[in-house]
Amino acid sequence: MLLSIVLPVYNEQEVLPALFAALPPVLERIGCSYELIFIDDGSRDSTRSILNEHAAKDDRIKVLAFSRNFGQQAAITAGLDFANGDAVVVMDADLQDPPELLETMVEQFKKGFDVVSTQRISREGESIFKKATANAFYSFMKKAVDERLPAQCGDFRLFSRGAVQAIRKFREQHRFMRGLVAWLGLRETIVRFHRPARAAGETKYPPWKLVKLAWTAISSFSAMPLRICLSAGIMLTSFGLAYSVYAIYAAIFIKSTTPGWSSLVCFQLLFNGATLTAVGLVGDYVGRIYDEAKQRPLYVLGDSVNVDSSGCAHRVVWINPPDATEAEAPHVFRFEEAKANPARYRKSA
Repeated sequence: MLLSIVLPVYNEQEVLPALFAALPPVLERIGCSYELIFIDDGSRDSTRSILNEHAAKDDRIKVLAFSRNFGQQAAITAGLDFANGDAVVVMDADLQDPPELLETMVEQFKKGFDVVSTQRISREGESIFKKATANAFYSFMKKAVDERLPAQCGDFRLFSRGAVQAIRKFREQHRFMRGLVAWLGLRETIVRFHRPARAAGETKYPPWKLVKLAWTAISSFSAMPLRICLSAGIMLTSFGLAYSVYAIYAAIFIKSTTPGWSSLVCFQLLFNGATLTAVGLVGDYVGRIYDEAKQRPLYVLGDSVNVDSSGCAHRVVWINPPDATEAEAPHVFRFEEAKANPARYRKSA
């Protein structure tokens, strides 16, 4: 059995030493072959050099480097695209997803489950505000996106080979992986755990990113905002008609139309605001349709280490493919030659 571990990373130079110290012993105890697939999501620190250094010593460590920051969901997608394992685990690199839990997840996988999800029952090292916003996020997602979404279950999951192959078929631009898993309806079990604090560094998911992820999930999996606008529009139109009847009555029988000027202005602003909000929501959905119509790649790989591209050519845009010839990517070979012979390179320059 081959176990693939997919680890998206972004500016994680502080936590990587602890990760490389904690993860291999657990994988050795499991007693199966493994590969570690790191996806560098456009890090600006020394994350990539640390990963390349470890990959040079162990070919089981594979590194995919994005050309820029494409986001965590795209990084997870890239890891699943390149994973070769019979089982594939997606986990964070900050050790808040405990490596010790992998043994239990593999045991559940061997029982026949396609997805083994992990559910947080506590959160150490996080503020009350962070916990409150996280609870609100999962509660809202369950109601607005898919009622099958389990609460407090993030992207720390194990997938069977069949589940990975199914997820690979989905190539939409605005991705919410947890929603895709719920939509597929795979055989799933849940493992509960106490989530520890980050081993080092700062969280890469502040509240504003949770809001952005929530909106991506809602707009990708639900037309609820449009239905809310329709309902609000019907109610406001009904209210407007009722007020029009009152205005006509006041003009004919009460003979007092001037005092209603303030309320008329308020209603005008209310209707205009509602109209602009509805147009904005429709525009956002149209913009997402536009993004899908362009059919651009989900991510672009700038570099890689210990990665075989033969099975992913149809899914990946690769600036410097590892099996490129000198005719296909001459700048790659010039760069390698310059590293091997810097004196000659300076002379030729």
